[in-house]
Amino acid sequence: MTDQQRFLSCIQENPVNRQILELAPRLGVSDWWLTAGALFQTVWNVLDGRDPGAGIRDYDLFYFGDDTSYAAEDAVIRRARQLFRDVPAEVEVRNEARVHLWYEEHFGVPAAPFTSATDAIDHFAAKTCCFGVTASRDGSLTTYAPHGYADLFARRIVPNPVLAPKNVYLAKTGRWIREWPSLTVLPWPL
Repeated sequence: MTDQQRFLSCIQENPVNRQILELAPRLGVSDWWLTAGALFQTVWNVLDGRDPGAGIRDYDLFYFGDDTSYAAEDAVIRRARQLFRDVPAEVEVRNEARVHLWYEEHFGVPAAPFTSATDAIDHFAAKTCCFGVTASRDGSLTTYAPHGYADLFARRIVPNPVLAPKNVYLAKTGRWIREWPSLTVLPWPL
């Protein structure tokens, strides 16, 4: 089994992930990806022999849309709320083309506009979190893993100091290590 196959096997053990990946092609947006904790935290849970959904606060679905107005994103969020109404978890849908409009106010550092949803994934605070999965209408899955799978399967969190400030990395890893004590957190580079 390849690392990619192992990854897909793990993330599909979480029924919420399966349900989102089945429904999301109907959302009517292009360049969408299930990402973040929905994926890497599911893998950690499977590796630790826990319930696949344990400790996952929400399920992030990124998309990249040309219309960067709040109204356009809000219309997609409302459609998603209806589409995912029977999913037993919070599905957070965001247009990554809009992130630069609010990022500095929220995190204290400016962000250049992203060029795609995968570009946004590339900017997560930890390389170990940079994963995405999308599904075609026929159900076939495509993965995005710019840093590979080795650190994920080793339960090693590696910083990715390309956008998020150190305090964001420390806050996230602090919560994760409490939830998943088998993790090893590498320090933020000086």
